[in-house]
Amino acid sequence: MAVHSRRLSPQEIADTLRERIRAGRLRSGERLPTQAELAEEFGVERGAVRQALRALQEDGLLTNVSKGSPPRIAAPAPAREEPQPTMVGLAPRLTQAFSVPQVRVDVVCHTAETLMVALGEPLRMIHEGRIRPESIDVRILVPSRDIELAFPVPVEAHGDDNPVHQRWLAMRNAHGQVLQHNLLALRSTHGIDVSVMFRALPFTPPVKLYLLNGEEALIGYYMLTRRAEEWGSQTLDMYDVLGSRSVLFSFTRRADQRDAAFVDESQKWFDALWETITTDLTLS
Repeated sequence: MAVHSRRLSPQEIADTLRERIRAGRLRSGERLPTQAELAEEFGVERGAVRQALRALQEDGLLTNVSKGSPPRIAAPAPAREEPQPTMVGLAPRLTQAFSVPQVRVDVVCHTAETLMVALGEPLRMIHEGRIRPESIDVRILVPSRDIELAFPVPVEAHGDDNPVHQRWLAMRNAHGQVLQHNLLALRSTHGIDVSVMFRALPFTPPVKLYLLNGEEALIGYYMLTRRAEEWGSQTLDMYDVLGSRSVLFSFTRRADQRDAAFVDESQKWFDALWETITTDLTLS
């Protein structure tokens, strides 16, 4: 047992563990020692250790506290003062969201490309045995193939034969199918209860929204730009967005009442869309 000249307080224990996390001695996804081991190391009762762990969980540094096994180090969250591009900020937030037993992710997006790529990190950690959710429920809203999209659109009109729309539809379906396959494969490989559902929006969403376990809302604006891209034998001159560069703003229930209200209203908005004006979608 470690020898201390005086009994450490829960705050001092939390500060010591916090410094180990920030210094990289304890890394994202790793488990802490058991409460008994920490109590022996710091020369305190387990109650003091539990208080310290709860404080670290409130700071967003730990997940799965009081779940019957040692908690894990949470993935680092983007600083609230420094919103990050989707491709940078989404993967660590998804990894933390996938660290709980029942995972629920609701998404409004233009295609599922960024989500598909960002899911690579939590899926890798599941395959490595570093996180182990019991169930995963994913619902995704994307624009319908039958509407006239606000974007992407050709710079010059193409009549009924719109190659830009055809390109978008091919991407929407391909990315959604890969995402669906990768998640559903967890049923056979790890015995996880997985549900992945898509529905079609009757409009082009101007923002992307990720709702994670009812605890966090990430929102980013789709910024329009003019660009040219090769597609088959054609060069498409279009107004489009680069979704992976959309800056994500994070709102969490634990931050304050204002953030909590934003998360709640965003979830209500998503649920209302899902249950009313959206339609069943087959990715084909």
